[in-house]
Amino acid sequence: MVVLGAVGLAMAGCADQSGTGTLPAPQEPKAATSHKIGVLLPLTGPNAALGHELLAGAQLALAESGAATAQGPSQAQAQAQGRSGALQMDVHDTAAAGGASAAVTAAVEAGDGIILGPLTAVDTAAAAPAAQSASLPVLAFTSDVNQARDGVWVMGITPEDQVERLVATARKEGRQHFAAFLPDNPLGHALGNGLLASCRDQGLTTPTIVYHTGSAASITQMMRELSAYDTRKADAQPDGSAPAQTTDATAPDKTLPSDLAAALNGGSGSASSSTDGAAQPAAPKLAPPPFDALLLGDTGLGLKNVIGALADSQVSSSSVRIMGPGLWAAFASKLGALKGAWYAAPDPSSRQSFVTRFMARNHHMPRPLADLSYDAATVATTVARTTSRGYPVSALTRQEGFAGVDGQFTLLPDGRTRRALGVFEVLGNGGGAKLLVPATTKTSVSG
Repeated sequence: MVVLGAVGLAMAGCADQSGTGTLPAPQEPKAATSHKIGVLLPLTGPNAALGHELLAGAQLALAESGAATAQGPSQAQAQAQGRSGALQMDVHDTAAAGGASAAVTAAVEAGDGIILGPLTAVDTAAAAPAAQSASLPVLAFTSDVNQARDGVWVMGITPEDQVERLVATARKEGRQHFAAFLPDNPLGHALGNGLLASCRDQGLTTPTIVYHTGSAASITQMMRELSAYDTRKADAQPDGSAPAQTTDATAPDKTLPSDLAAALNGGSGSASSSTDGAAQPAAPKLAPPPFDALLLGDTGLGLKNVIGALADSQVSSSSVRIMGPGLWAAFASKLGALKGAWYAAPDPSSRQSFVTRFMARNHHMPRPLADLSYDAATVATTVARTTSRGYPVSALTRQEGFAGVDGQFTLLPDGRTRRALGVFEVLGNGGGAKLLVPATTKTSVSG
């Protein structure tokens, strides 16, 4: 921002040398009319491999559209491309001297009309001011919704978008009272903010949200408080029934990280046994907790402790719809203790065609982030072919959206990206998850 301010002052100082005191009318930035596609990625340094993977995704989209993929400005073939009206890709390394700020400045000076990238939230924050000043739209590859703003779109699948899909589906199922038990970290807070916004937007009561840290014992106590365990226990009438049952997770998978395997398969630490293994008296059956939908956000060892706390507080899928992040898709077959739980994610079948085409061109399986760069390049090439000048907001945010690797997506005016997400249900017994509700960008929110 300081650099941008200095550039602005320098331009102002040079604007009028006539001594008349009258400034000429400002000229429209060159970026506002150009169709040249700027790409900002780390092409050197520790993230170089990922940067080149994202570049390959964008190049595939341009190649399939018939556009050129030349890298760098001021090349002879760029002139030929300009004459023929083909699109030029102008690539800048965000890991070079000056970082993302210098890279976006170079893109502005090169006359790029749109920016694909940068990769991270930090780089997006650094690049955004100069891009906005030059009326240069940015399609960033981060999933941090805090970076979304006018002219800067977050292309990643955000936790907030996942929660909105889950809440809309649970609401249609008849769920009315939502709560969340989330880790006190950036992902947890993003999920919590998404739940607050979704309940507000869908006319539901404000959810109760608890952020946890610490030991398994503290997680158990905090879950008891969230679920009003003491009140429910006081109201219960002991009937001599067996303790609430917990479902054992499936056998450990050596392909999983050790902490995740231990979390999902290492025993739930049943609250019905004492530390010396002696059986405890049968617990009374409790009434349902004061919520009928509960959002979780943990993975790994944290998830193990939360699962144990759910069993201890008698919060079960018989009365509560358990929901979680799309990260659960990576190990859904190991979520036996959460049978019936939901998560929102793209339909993996939508990606198969892209994987085949990417492998044919690059001779290896694409990483998931390559989906985002392909989608961003698809936006750029589609808009360039439908507009005579630049990349206007009205074209970028068109109502019909764009066809992406993982399904349909739409750029919203506030910088968010609405993606087609399906709702998946955990099957248990090592069965993974099934697609319960097909992927769509619509949430059917009324009012």
